[in-house]
Amino acid sequence: MDYSVIKEGDLFFLTEKNGDITSNLDNGYGLYTKDTRFLSGLEVLVDGERLELLSSESNKSYLASIHLMKNVNDTGAVELKRERFIFDGVLYEKIILTNYFLQTRSTELFISFDADFQDMFIVRHYREGNVGKKLAPKVGENEYTIRYQGADDILRETLIKWDCPAQKIDEHGTVSFSLELEPKERREILVTVAPLIGGEGGKALFYEEAFKLLEDSYQQWKSETTAIKSDLPLFNSLYDRGVQDVRMLMTDVGYGDMPVAGLPWFAVPFGRDSLITSLFMLPLNPYKVKGTLRTLAHYQGIKVNKWRDEQPGKIMHEIRFGELVTTGQSPFSPYYGTIDATPLFLVVVGEYYNWTGDLELVKELLPNIQRALEWIDEIAEEGTGFISYHQEAEKGFPNQGWKDSSNSLVHENGEYAKSPIALSEVQGYIYQAKNTLAPILQTLGKKELAGKLEEEAKRLKDSFEKSFWMEEEQFYAIALDKDNDKVKSVTSNPGHLLFSMLPETERAEKVADRLVQDDMFNGYGIRTMSVEAAGYYPMSYHNGSVWPHDNGMILLGLSKLGYKQQAGKVISGLIEASKHFEYQRFPELFCGHGEEVGYPVLYPTTCSPQAWSAATSFAFVQSILGIHPNSVKKEIHLNPFFIEGMNTLTVDRLSIAAGVLSLQVERNRETGKIDVAVVENTTGYEVIVTK
Repeated sequence: MDYSVIKEGDLFFLTEKNGDITSNLDNGYGLYTKDTRFLSGLEVLVDGERLELLSSESNKSYLASIHLMKNVNDTGAVELKRERFIFDGVLYEKIILTNYFLQTRSTELFISFDADFQDMFIVRHYREGNVGKKLAPKVGENEYTIRYQGADDILRETLIKWDCPAQKIDEHGTVSFSLELEPKERREILVTVAPLIGGEGGKALFYEEAFKLLEDSYQQWKSETTAIKSDLPLFNSLYDRGVQDVRMLMTDVGYGDMPVAGLPWFAVPFGRDSLITSLFMLPLNPYKVKGTLRTLAHYQGIKVNKWRDEQPGKIMHEIRFGELVTTGQSPFSPYYGTIDATPLFLVVVGEYYNWTGDLELVKELLPNIQRALEWIDEIAEEGTGFISYHQEAEKGFPNQGWKDSSNSLVHENGEYAKSPIALSEVQGYIYQAKNTLAPILQTLGKKELAGKLEEEAKRLKDSFEKSFWMEEEQFYAIALDKDNDKVKSVTSNPGHLLFSMLPETERAEKVADRLVQDDMFNGYGIRTMSVEAAGYYPMSYHNGSVWPHDNGMILLGLSKLGYKQQAGKVISGLIEASKHFEYQRFPELFCGHGEEVGYPVLYPTTCSPQAWSAATSFAFVQSILGIHPNSVKKEIHLNPFFIEGMNTLTVDRLSIAAGVLSLQVERNRETGKIDVAVVENTTGYEVIVTK
């Protein structure tokens, strides 16, 4: 990454590698909360000069450590270290200066601050609009407040404080400190920055106290989630990175913690992204998924509103909180232009119950479940049961599946498909949701509804097999267009059908095999589009790139259906790819170039960390174990395998039902078979191992 980023709660900080935010704002550097930039300028100078960067480290997701140096001559230097983190709505930055000259040095430190309070959409050049204006700053003895009166009549302020006397504070936001440093003397200056909205914001604590509370929260998260250890170190470190990054990306907007989509541009609740991340999180700790379901249930659509693509029962796509939203200049309050979030919501409710047996949450969400099912019924095509999308909002999205770029649906002749569009994987989500929810609703006494869902799922399967199968490719089409013609590109989308268990057995096998052939698998992962398709381009966002989360969804299906060889190939490829990414952190996506390049090629503007990419390693664990709990039957099914280079896997505190399951899985050296030892089982469920 060519930037440094940290996040905690609803506040994140994006800067250059050296920790500054200079006049080049096209990269969007800044301190953000509620989709507003509360710092747009930050620069540290020593004796009026910029410093040379020695290192910039963010191996811990929550802490950035930056080393800089002012080198005057060969006899010594002034070193400056910046350590920063965020806790409870406040940015803490400790600046440490050390004199490595043999003589006493008189040094002047300058720190410049500015804030433009721009809406995230304006920062990213996505929108323009009528906005407010900056007010005169307030200057105190050890503080400086930048102020802005929004077009929404909300006062936004950036409160900056420091813990030692400054020599000068000018009206442009530059604070200067005069320091006399003995040889090898260290001097620390603590700066805190707190965004205030309507006078409300975080309250700064002592640095050490805040940092300890932050670290304790990460330790608590780790203690509450599944621990794994294998004899493949790369696998272990990838999983640990995912555990840390997903914790970093959790945010509570009032209804419980949920994963936001990713940094830096999507640090907000999403429908699809948060749901797929939550689906992957079930083996991490299924109870951590409750906040996602409750948040999305709260924002479920209640009326027809074409401005926001809202419909009753529909689950939102994305919510924003900036000035353009609060003044009604943007439809993201929230925006509902997604076709897959609603069925995915139902899928995650069903899978959550299978892991937890938590009927109370299902009862709580039952009105939301029923409204979501009614929305599907309302828009479903008569006869087939397919649901499709068409852009209604003027400023919404033309494509509304996970591949939401405007060029992501390409016919074999190179023409773009025209809406309404019925996506293959979305029909699979509906099929899975209805089949998963039916027995749960039976348990709740909703027998008529359960029977209806089972019958609808059966009809949907029959219609799908007739309409989407491409005989010439022996594969499913990505979609049907407005004329119900197949969009005949071979893509990764139908791979999601395996987890839904929609395809008939013979066709499922053909899909599984095709996904790992050379035209789809680039050595590091499954491409989004076959190299043989008309629209293929290895550096395309959706038409040939590799997305870790897309592979994760496919892996859950490969494992569920017992396609172990194919699953092992995909996992091994992605683990190999992870060696080439900073901090072994899966990016949002990487390019589709094959192994001839010798390494995975990063996509130029990828987000990192990205929630569903970070959580993909949890899907690896579920796939390798082949674990699928069933709370209706009170069973835990295991069908494990090992990838190349792995012979042992220990799993501790896997949360299922009201207890935990701990396992020791080993490859028998004599027979080569996989042995499973149940170390602990307090779930009350029967463990069934398929061999």
